[in-house]
Amino acid sequence: MTEARPLGADEATFIAAARSGDASRFALITERYRRELRVHCYRMLANYEDAQDLTQETFLRAWNKRESFRGDAALRTWLYRIATNACLDFLDKREDRVPVPAELPDAGFEVLYLQPYPDRMLPEDPQESVVVRETIELAFVVAVQHLPPRQRAVFILRDVLGWPASKAADALGLTTASVTSALQRARVTMREQLPDRRLDWRRPAVHELSNDERGAVKSYIDAHQRNDLDALTSLLRDDLRFAMLPEAGTLTTTARDAVDGWVSGGLFQRGHDDWRGVATMVNHMPAAALYLRTSDAPEYRLFAIAALRVVDGKIAELTGFDATDKPWLDLPPTL
Repeated sequence: MTEARPLGADEATFIAAARSGDASRFALITERYRRELRVHCYRMLANYEDAQDLTQETFLRAWNKRESFRGDAALRTWLYRIATNACLDFLDKREDRVPVPAELPDAGFEVLYLQPYPDRMLPEDPQESVVVRETIELAFVVAVQHLPPRQRAVFILRDVLGWPASKAADALGLTTASVTSALQRARVTMREQLPDRRLDWRRPAVHELSNDERGAVKSYIDAHQRNDLDALTSLLRDDLRFAMLPEAGTLTTTARDAVDGWVSGGLFQRGHDDWRGVATMVNHMPAAALYLRTSDAPEYRLFAIAALRVVDGKIAELTGFDATDKPWLDLPPTL
């Protein structure tokens, strides 16, 4: 590592803990970086559970390599380097962690392993470059998955975290020229994947939901609770993009066809027509946690979570996730 800098308090404390072999002191020092490292791993992997595992792997590797840390770089930089390479090693071994062609014609590619990121697990006092809203939203995370792993790492380090080329090259064991070339190719792909989005990813962005977003979530929940299919249809844009993960089948559809499809699949029919909902947020996006009470159950059970992208007061993208057996979403299992 070539980042010349004076030895800071964190680095000095870390070195002392490393030399003493004091695992509890080591954990205390590194734990403060857990949330931002998990966000970093999530951008690399698009899967919250994988990100949890790789963050833990980062700390294990850091402990095993603790004697190699000399304070030439910031402790944070050193941990990000380890996390990035841990994610790359993971991706090298997992052939199922790539976008796959959609089953429906003209639907592009799907990221079936995508999971939502609960807002409560984001850093409490984040640097803007770590969790700026547009770089944690689902569309951005999906777009990043279309980059080959090393391009993905370069893009995140350079354009999201704002690292200079030399620092990113050092972290990845590449030349500065190869990092510059990889970034140029990555930017082309990101423009193709997100043609309607701005590409200045590190510019400050508003984290709070707009009135339109809050209103759309409330109306979406109300329509479910009333089984009001006309109201639900009116909330959806006619070029709605819909996915229900981890099932295949992302598609762009009309509002009426989307609702008709849900009904033909059994929703809003007897036994699947008693709903309750809770407004929440995932990926800095408005979301609705939906609970269903069936005829054989005395309570409403967590069924799914719907992340919404709202444009001009209407739902333009709806990404649904199976919410069962995911305690990290921090949603009550029953109502």
